[in-house]
Amino acid sequence: MNFQIALIRGDGIGPEIVEQAVSVINRVGEKFGHSFAYVDVLLGGCATDAVGKSYPDGTAELCKSCDAVLLGAVGGPKWGSEKPAEQRPETALLAIRRDLGLYANLRPAALRPALADASPLKAEIAARGIDLLMVRELTGGIYFGKRERYDTEDRGVECADRMAYSEREIARIGRRAFEMARLRRKKVSSVDKANVLETSRLWREVMHRLAQEYPDVAYEDVLVDNCAMQLVRDPGQFDVVVTENMFGDILSDEASMITGSIGLLPSASMGDGAPALYEPIHGSAPDIAGQDKANPIATILSAAMMFRYSFHLAVEAEAIERAVDQALADGFRTPDIARPGERAVGTRQMGQAILDRIDQP
Repeated sequence: MNFQIALIRGDGIGPEIVEQAVSVINRVGEKFGHSFAYVDVLLGGCATDAVGKSYPDGTAELCKSCDAVLLGAVGGPKWGSEKPAEQRPETALLAIRRDLGLYANLRPAALRPALADASPLKAEIAARGIDLLMVRELTGGIYFGKRERYDTEDRGVECADRMAYSEREIARIGRRAFEMARLRRKKVSSVDKANVLETSRLWREVMHRLAQEYPDVAYEDVLVDNCAMQLVRDPGQFDVVVTENMFGDILSDEASMITGSIGLLPSASMGDGAPALYEPIHGSAPDIAGQDKANPIATILSAAMMFRYSFHLAVEAEAIERAVDQALADGFRTPDIARPGERAVGTRQMGQAILDRIDQP
């Protein structure tokens, strides 16, 4: 089979980790008889430097011409909040999600067997296992609502950010969560703040209606503050966790850290028609860029998600995941996951270790 992949190499460590993921993709193609063509797409701080804005004209069209999009990382203090909005990398991320209709962000949080002792949780809790999927609504809520800044007579400057959700937006992310649960352990935990927020009350009403359409999937409501506590008390109770944009942003980062390192976790952003976008959940780490220190595993596992969800090639995805686990089991560690006294390897050596294990039975 032939596939075309849009590559957004991005800023900081982005080009280094994308390079390792592309090597893995190509090796899988050689093993299973697939071929790949790549289209380089400029987005982020590097685009600001090159053309004066972080989201160049035609970016979405280039991505839509491909079967999937692989993104390294964007951003950095060089393009901080003092820059105009059109020059900030975060603006480009919101724009590409909007223009590709990527309303569902999937973030698996799994404790890799070889790194069980790296979890900050108590050993007896980590021993129960962590394997959950965060399903975050990505194009609605407070991040996309109306923003206001205005003067008041007695309180100085005041700001407001509007959080809004429609039944349609809630139903489509909820349906995605139930469908994903059917492929896993058949449990959905819907996170809201229905005891306070009107948007959460509508969220809960819609989710309850959806739950009736999926009688084979267990369903529960969880208040967001309780969910934050349960993630550190007993994360093994969760299978699929679905929530709105801001709650999902916070909880998915919490879920990532209980697995031991943010450098290990991939993500997928999906819609109903346009190509999905795959990226590691960590940032661009400009402080180690170009030093061969970055962990490429999250980007490589993002490529595995691409094989599974965009190319519908589960065997190939499993080959990548097994290779990662085997490299870790054999003792390969980048600096972010190396324990005191362990020898750390660089980005390229970790990538090569995973490549070498793609062909193993």
